[in-house]
Amino acid sequence: MAQAKGFAAQSATSPLAPFNFERRALRADDVAIEIDYCGVCHSDIHTAENDWGGSVYPVVPGHEIIGHVTAVGSDVSRFKVGDIVGVGCLVDSCKHCSACDDGLEQYCLNGFVGTYNGQDKIDGTITYGGYSDSIVVHERFVLSIPEALDPASAAPILCAGITTYSPLKHFGVKAGDKVGVLGMGGLGHMGVKFAKAMGAEVTIFTRSESKVAEAKKQGADHVVISTDPEQMAAVAGTFNYLLDTIPVQHDLNPYLNCLKYDGVHILVGLIEPMDPPVHAANLVLKRRVIAGSLIGGLPETQEVLDFCAEHGITCDVEMLAMQDINQAYERMKKGDVKYRFVIDMASLKNA
Repeated sequence: MAQAKGFAAQSATSPLAPFNFERRALRADDVAIEIDYCGVCHSDIHTAENDWGGSVYPVVPGHEIIGHVTAVGSDVSRFKVGDIVGVGCLVDSCKHCSACDDGLEQYCLNGFVGTYNGQDKIDGTITYGGYSDSIVVHERFVLSIPEALDPASAAPILCAGITTYSPLKHFGVKAGDKVGVLGMGGLGHMGVKFAKAMGAEVTIFTRSESKVAEAKKQGADHVVISTDPEQMAAVAGTFNYLLDTIPVQHDLNPYLNCLKYDGVHILVGLIEPMDPPVHAANLVLKRRVIAGSLIGGLPETQEVLDFCAEHGITCDVEMLAMQDINQAYERMKKGDVKYRFVIDMASLKNA
């Protein structure tokens, strides 16, 4: 066992505070990592505050981890001490079902193990995430960070990045396609960058006129104010794909009307019931599809890191000291971050 320190929530209502704990002893197929940076995701807040139920306290959040290897198990061949590596949303799965065999560990038929608030498949302990100075992870779930990527701004690629890249890749977005991106937060701004790099013509849908200039700055070809009936009518039946990053309940029907026949509306932000209901005519009369997508498997997460390095794509980040995490959570709830907080773990190590 190795001593570790981090920040944890002790209950759904308590602020995150310093927390000392133990990391497991290195198994033969493990990689030990000293954490340098960790992105802050809305899922961290939801789990810390038990918004989805099932949180097991104490909760040490964080699943956008960048660090360097400090030790490897006897059977590890892919990594060596000193390598710059990443850990995303998963730290284990059954590794033998059809989904795992296909490199889709996020859909593991026997359940994946989350980087935090998951249950270790070997010893049954609850996993602690990246708001800490170190982590120990099975080799399969460790990723290589390309030298061309800035480590700090690469951290959110491990969640926000793969969440938007995976469905665009899966559904075959290509040059000349028209892609609409709904929402312009941490997920949405990455979706714009990926769709543009794939050659698509990209439109941001936003409720706010004040975000038009920022949307263009992020690379959008066009901006539609979704609360303006005339603007929505003008783009009816024009899109091949809509990448929907909005995390709260919203009316899908006006957006579905913007799709061509055979168009696909992809949900990556909403994990609640669709409300108001979707009118079936919006699907049936144009053979449209509503689809969902969850992060990505390990091969595809490595692929998106390499894609970002090749195309010069990084996440727009604001650096954060670990001690300021509670203020950061309050700002995130108000949408006051462009577009992702990243914790500099030197602040924890030096505390």
